[in-house]
Amino acid sequence: MLIDVHAHFFHARTPRADWRERNASRLTAGEKIGITAHVASILGSFGFTSPTYFPSPRDVTAGNDALLALQRAHPDRIRGYVCVNPNYTAHARAEIVRCLDAGMIGIKLAASRRADDPLLDPIAVLARDRRVPVLQHIWQHRRRDWPGQEASDAVELCALAWRHPDVAFILAHIGGGGDWQHSLHAVRDVANIYVDLSGSGVDGGMLEACLASVGVDRLLWGSDITMDTGWAKLRYLEALLSPQDAELVRWKNAARVFPPDAFQAD
Repeated sequence: MLIDVHAHFFHARTPRADWRERNASRLTAGEKIGITAHVASILGSFGFTSPTYFPSPRDVTAGNDALLALQRAHPDRIRGYVCVNPNYTAHARAEIVRCLDAGMIGIKLAASRRADDPLLDPIAVLARDRRVPVLQHIWQHRRRDWPGQEASDAVELCALAWRHPDVAFILAHIGGGGDWQHSLHAVRDVANIYVDLSGSGVDGGMLEACLASVGVDRLLWGSDITMDTGWAKLRYLEALLSPQDAELVRWKNAARVFPPDAFQAD
């Protein structure tokens, strides 16, 4: 098995006119790589009708509905994170319940609110109650603010994880940009934070540093939108690790973090 814990798909109300082709190409690439399941999210309209990181409730619901449709169309290959904007607390909690009841298996938080903000606590409580992980978009060591987002870094995610020790948090795309060494230092001793290996960064020593910081039991393989670099990291890991440890990163850690029946075909 091979589980991609960080994937994205598109739909008709996003900026890409070729959204069908891009969705199909991801599945085709996944077949070549050997991916068993893509655990994916859709960030509202990806900026088409409301900001990517501050999506309106209407766009949040539309994106989640599109992902539920993809999950129904490919029950053996696609699983869903319910994406929410925590600035709309009541809508976010209702959307989580709705989508988890419909078969999604996790929660996706983008750069809509700092990870250490108390506004995320009700969502974390719901994640604990429903026993699902939270994938948090992370900028590896944020040194300033950018317009159009409230980017979080690992230190802020650690604050949330300390408050909710019974929730599994996934630190997104360690290779997605920024100072990944800063992130690894921050999460070293926070046992309920797992490191998602996705992102286009393939720096020398990155994977070795991940192993040294959090150990093989807290690493999750993913690709984000960068299938080629995800594949490169996978092949390197298979040379770096024993077959038993490679299986942990490929799928066994994910099977432990997500609900027990998450990767059974419908």
